[in-house]
Amino acid sequence: MPAALASLDTLIHERRLWPAAGQAAGRPGEPTGHAALDAVLPGGGWPGASLLELLLPMDGVGELRLLLPTLVRLARQGRSLLMVAPPYLPYAPALAAAGLDLARLRVVRAEGRDALWAAEQGLRSGACGAVLCWPQGADDRALRRLAVAAEQGDALGFAFRPLRALPQPSPAALRMEVMPGDRVRLHKCRGGAVPAAPVAWGAPPRAALRAVH
Repeated sequence: MPAALASLDTLIHERRLWPAAGQAAGRPGEPTGHAALDAVLPGGGWPGASLLELLLPMDGVGELRLLLPTLVRLARQGRSLLMVAPPYLPYAPALAAAGLDLARLRVVRAEGRDALWAAEQGLRSGACGAVLCWPQGADDRALRRLAVAAEQGDALGFAFRPLRALPQPSPAALRMEVMPGDRVRLHKCRGGAVPAAPVAWGAPPRAALRAVH
């Protein structure tokens, strides 16, 4: 019995399992800024202090517009925001027009292991409200480190990965496919049922957000 308990504790520590009681009594979700999406997510929003995986069929399907209300809200609360190794240079005028305080945003250019290290340190620091990263070739172990760092630093970790990574195991609290047409499909959602159909989340006015993807 002790060996079995030790194995269970190890699985929980490595974020392969989560205690059911923790799911039921967990903290409220972080609002996404999209009512239709909040309505289907446990806790009414993004799982707080967690790694969240956004799976993309291609770049530019609205992934940053999806997150903008959250980023704007965190910046207004005085939280710092970190982008690690974005594939394109963020378009500052469009972000500012959407209400994002650019003084709260930092962009880190890095590759490979350096990018993973920077994302992990940002999540663990306690200084960031959210860290957006594009981990290239990250395995389960690297993602687990990001998940633990997000919990320790009380931050939202948004990992953008290609849709082809869906069959791979992931410790992320939420795995969401971002679809064209301002829709998402949930593939994993800790603490709640996964909706059978895609969710239309809508979008802020496009005039203010052009060139932001």
